[in-house]
Amino acid sequence: MTGRSGIDRVDASCYTIPLSAPESDGTLTWDHTDAVVVEIFSDGESGLGYTFGPSACQVLIDDMLSKEIVGRDPMNVNGAWEAMVRAVRNAGRPGIASMAIAAVDIALWDLKSKLLGVPLADLLGRVRDAAPVYGSGGFTSLSDSELVCQLAGWAQGDRIPSVKMKIAVDRGSRPSEDVQRVELVREALGGEVGLMVDANGGYSRKQAVRVGQSFRELGVVWFEEPVSSDDLSGLSEVRQLCDCDVAAGEYGYDLAYFDRLVTHEAVDVVQADVSRCAGITEWMRIAALAAGHGLEISGHCAQSVHLHPACAVSNLRHLEYFADHITVDHLLFDGVPSPDHGCLRPDLTRAGHGLLLKRADAARYRRS
Repeated sequence: MTGRSGIDRVDASCYTIPLSAPESDGTLTWDHTDAVVVEIFSDGESGLGYTFGPSACQVLIDDMLSKEIVGRDPMNVNGAWEAMVRAVRNAGRPGIASMAIAAVDIALWDLKSKLLGVPLADLLGRVRDAAPVYGSGGFTSLSDSELVCQLAGWAQGDRIPSVKMKIAVDRGSRPSEDVQRVELVREALGGEVGLMVDANGGYSRKQAVRVGQSFRELGVVWFEEPVSSDDLSGLSEVRQLCDCDVAAGEYGYDLAYFDRLVTHEAVDVVQADVSRCAGITEWMRIAALAAGHGLEISGHCAQSVHLHPACAVSNLRHLEYFADHITVDHLLFDGVPSPDHGCLRPDLTRAGHGLLLKRADAARYRRS
């Protein structure tokens, strides 16, 4: 111990935020967003963490993870993380277990930095004062006018230099329609805006190559998950045959997956999600792994909780400023950052990551 008392308790809760209308990408449709929020208490202070995962994450935290955390030294985050990883061995490390660990790990880092009275970025070793972002949404369920309006709002209204849209409509069954939608956006936004696309693994390899090559004249700079993120050879093939950068990794849950991703030379940019890949502890290791292979890292979604760790890595490409999570963050939390000239800037006057649960506002979305 460091002279402090151990962790007193771990509270987990789930919030369900409905959408005004269903949204779709190339392979999935959804009508709500779930957020599992964790608060950890010690020495009169609390740390906050969360993941955009199902309520099963809360059950796993209550049943398996909390007992590994209570009583531990809040300064020893790495030790707590190792204990959680060991505890879920038979439950399975990827997926729900990894997202549950992520929520707890983020809360532990927030608690530690609050107890020390420093911003989380400084505790992690800040190398930048801001993180570049790109606007992300462009769902396949949007009409043409809605699509252009949303992306133009980021590019022209918020002065975010790059935007991303979904393609691979109906699991890649209408590629000509995908290209037409990209042409529409390019014409509406002009040539100065960086244009990115996300197929969510909806294409076959040859489909992805054909579509990717057709994007050359449209100046598409980023092709995310052109094929399944589990198809590392397919990602590598698309990367070799297309000009735009290939990215994947949002469904990577542990360091071993990302090691396979980079050793297969499958991507130009490693994309990792701090709310899925077992939290800040593992995200920082993934960033170091990418740097060791001369690659940049990009934070997938969950932009508010990515901000501080992103400011502590030198090989950051950008963060995803995702439409759904913008809404959820503002409904549930105080201290949510907003874009400033294409960047998010951490509030360095606050200890921790700067986010606080808005209990009264969030209560209406809490699941019993």
